[in-house]
Amino acid sequence: MSTERRTKQKEAIKAVLSEQDHPLLPEEIHQLALKSVSSLGIATVYRSIKHMIEEGQVCSVEIPGQSPRYERTDKGHHHHFHCRECQEVFDLQKCVEGVKKLAPSGFRVTDHEIILYGLCKGCAE
Repeated sequence: MSTERRTKQKEAIKAVLSEQDHPLLPEEIHQLALKSVSSLGIATVYRSIKHMIEEGQVCSVEIPGQSPRYERTDKGHHHHFHCRECQEVFDLQKCVEGVKKLAPSGFRVTDHEIILYGLCKGCAE
C-alpha cells in the first residue's frame, strides 16, 4: 500500500469527522468515507481513529451500553443527548451551570460528562 493511498484514506476519514456535527461510530465513519475512497477498509478506519486519538485530534464519546463513538477534539467542552429510539447521539451546545457545586463539600471536580436520554425531535413526532 502506497503512502499516497494511506494519506487519501486518512484525509477522507478526517473529512467525515469534520463534516459531521455529532459523534460517529467507526462503521458510520467507514460508510461515509467510502464515498471518497471506495477501497477503504474498516481496519484502516480503526487504525486512523487510534492514531488521531494519540495525536489529540479525536476523542471517544462513551455512552453506557453502547459502542464508543468518535468526534473531533476542537469542538470544545460539551455534552450529549442519546435518543433511545433511533440510537443517534447528538451534541449539546451548552454546559450545565453549577456542576462543581453538586460535589460534596471539600471535593474538587476536575472533569464531568453529562448525557441526556430521551427521544430526538424526529422520533418524538
